[in-house]
Amino acid sequence: MQSPTFHPYQNEGLNHLYELLFCDNEAAFSNNGAFPWPVLFADPPDAEALLQLANDTNQESRLRALAANKLRAIGGAAPKPELHGVIVEVGMEGGLDVLAAFSDGTARYLNHSERAIISDAPTEATNPLIATLWHHSINVVNKIGPWDKPRLEPPQTGMVRLSFLVSGQLYFGQAPMDVFFNDPMAGPVLNSAAQLMAYLTETATQN
Repeated sequence: MQSPTFHPYQNEGLNHLYELLFCDNEAAFSNNGAFPWPVLFADPPDAEALLQLANDTNQESRLRALAANKLRAIGGAAPKPELHGVIVEVGMEGGLDVLAAFSDGTARYLNHSERAIISDAPTEATNPLIATLWHHSINVVNKIGPWDKPRLEPPQTGMVRLSFLVSGQLYFGQAPMDVFFNDPMAGPVLNSAAQLMAYLTETATQN
């Protein structure tokens, strides 16, 4: 099921980055002709090739999630359950803050002031931060169920949404910021995400 596209930022480049985070809209990605793009854009889809890609730990997490999404959309065999991405959205007075981390150690931070920080390679500093985020996120995923409808528009001011990309399925929860920070499951996810965001911001400032 392909979700609608949203435009939470005035900058269309940031809107494009935002859509790429959720791996549920193949039209947002560009086909450069090299593997694995022929698999992702094959018409008709090749279910076996998509399953192999979805389960291939050597591939980029977002591409694996995209393959898993497409596989489920065509009714193919389910890939092995795996958390590919964690996305934290915070509705601010001045706009939308978004932190996204992926199982391959990459991360994105889209600030409400319309600035983006992109970390495309894991480091000795980010690895433990993302590992902690994963630990708490898996705890949440194991206790909630998947969302079976199209992705919702970004959260409004004062609201926080935690989204988890699990092998082509979207898990999420949403609540006011103070509620989530005091929640025994959501609180640790938010705190670990805040530590990763702080590191990315500090590093970007130094560069």
